[in-house]
Amino acid sequence: RFPDVLRSVRYERTLAHRQRDGTGDRAVRRQTFRNPVIPGFAPDPTVCRVGEDYFLTVSSFEYFPGMPVFHSRDLVHWRCLGHILDRPSQLDLDSAEAMQGIYAPTIRHHDGTFYVVTTVRTQHGDSFRDDNFIVHTTDPAGDWSDPVTLVDEPGIIDPTLFFDDDGRAWYAANLRAEVEPYPGYRDIWLQELDLEAMELIGERTLLWNGALKEAMAPEAPHIYKVNGTYYLMLAEGGTYHEHAVTIARSSSLDGPYEGHHGNPILTHRHLGLDAPITSTGHADLVDTPAGDWWMVALACRPYGGYFYNLGRETFLTPVEWQEGWPVVNPGHGRIREVERAPDLKPHPWPSEPACDHFDQSALASWWNFVRTPRETWHSLTERPGFLRLRLRPERISEAVNSSFVGRRQQHIHCAVRAAVEFDPAGANECAGLALRQNEENQLRFVCQDGEAVLIERRHGEERRHGAVPVEGKRHYLKVEARGQEYSFYYGARPESWTAVADQVDGRVLSTQVADGFVGACIGMYASSNGQPSASCADFDWFEYAPMLE
Repeated sequence: RFPDVLRSVRYERTLAHRQRDGTGDRAVRRQTFRNPVIPGFAPDPTVCRVGEDYFLTVSSFEYFPGMPVFHSRDLVHWRCLGHILDRPSQLDLDSAEAMQGIYAPTIRHHDGTFYVVTTVRTQHGDSFRDDNFIVHTTDPAGDWSDPVTLVDEPGIIDPTLFFDDDGRAWYAANLRAEVEPYPGYRDIWLQELDLEAMELIGERTLLWNGALKEAMAPEAPHIYKVNGTYYLMLAEGGTYHEHAVTIARSSSLDGPYEGHHGNPILTHRHLGLDAPITSTGHADLVDTPAGDWWMVALACRPYGGYFYNLGRETFLTPVEWQEGWPVVNPGHGRIREVERAPDLKPHPWPSEPACDHFDQSALASWWNFVRTPRETWHSLTERPGFLRLRLRPERISEAVNSSFVGRRQQHIHCAVRAAVEFDPAGANECAGLALRQNEENQLRFVCQDGEAVLIERRHGEERRHGAVPVEGKRHYLKVEARGQEYSFYYGARPESWTAVADQVDGRVLSTQVADGFVGACIGMYASSNGQPSASCADFDWFEYAPMLE
């Protein structure tokens, strides 16, 4: 059995078929890969191809920077180029509560320019607001434009772009009807987009409202033109276990659209809660230069029961066109853990270092903040070779921008180590590690008031799991996740560990307990817990490494 850490292409020699070419029989070399291709919290994937290069982005919700952008040459190996929204001026998450922020982008390339449309959801009193905007660039690894909000845009979430053969640009999204025939009803509408003025023009046309009878939450529209026919692909059924992908087609962009009699073209809901991959949906299609088709989609990997701490991840599956319709993974009809690779030359990227020594001028692309940082509370230059976090009154248990720098948990079994130098000025001050699902559900492993203590926060209620005395000002912290069992260790010296809490139930970090759309993030944290402070915590290094089962 392959451990979940392995992501590289695996080669097999198989007698898949035998052919006579005048020189005798020969074996055919077959390539396979292991899903997901982007492990850890990476939902709502959207992809485009430019020549032999593929670019992909995902939802980032309340995390800053927003929308990581990935690059691949073979659809299997992906590297993060950076983020689309990496300047505070681009992304205001001050009012974004947990599960809000950036929703369901679409990335497309047209005439030398990359475009991304997306939604930012923020909370305002007892209601929330959805603003849909567009950004663009000629270099996806460089700076992206400031967002242009589309005014008079009646959609709620999940916008998309389509460029027709005549060069005209079109925008589609879902729309909540003034009077819903049933709960969850949505319309999918289309309108032309003026790229120079960055505004919607012309008439608005309703295209479709889903494939299934009383379709729940039809959303995530994407439009394709294949052999002169227009295809409209949606997600339906909500983003959890009943998630699905459906499709319709038309001879005209503005319809009418006929649904495929084989809908849904992808779902795992009929496989039950024990399936190794569930919640498949929210997909996008891309072709290769050779004319092969592939689908990226979100899905989940439950473990320890029907719980998934890693959130919704990005998976890859083949697609073939048969009788004018796409067939997802012919012969199987589902996303598989081990799948045949695209017929592309394998292109793995150099591996990322397991340990970050904070000796660069900027944070690596895998680090994130919760909400937009509005002040300078972290530094890589004040003490070279260390990441300095200033202690502030903000807590990670509040809907604020706390002093937290985290990364996604990407493996079911993993280990985290960190070294921190910390000299608190009072019993209220803490520094260490935090595992976050949201404000109400998290695990904090911090040095505070002379102890290394583990605090579990579940549905807003807190309890201590264990504590040991700390020594000196330099501390070593370790977390090991083995499935749903998380163990926490403290050391006053390198690799001299004392157990603080063993086999703590990690389901508090799962969607099923915490609710929401994100996966667990783990990182460095410091706080003065509501009081002013001049203290800081200096992290010398942080290591994240997968473990075998």
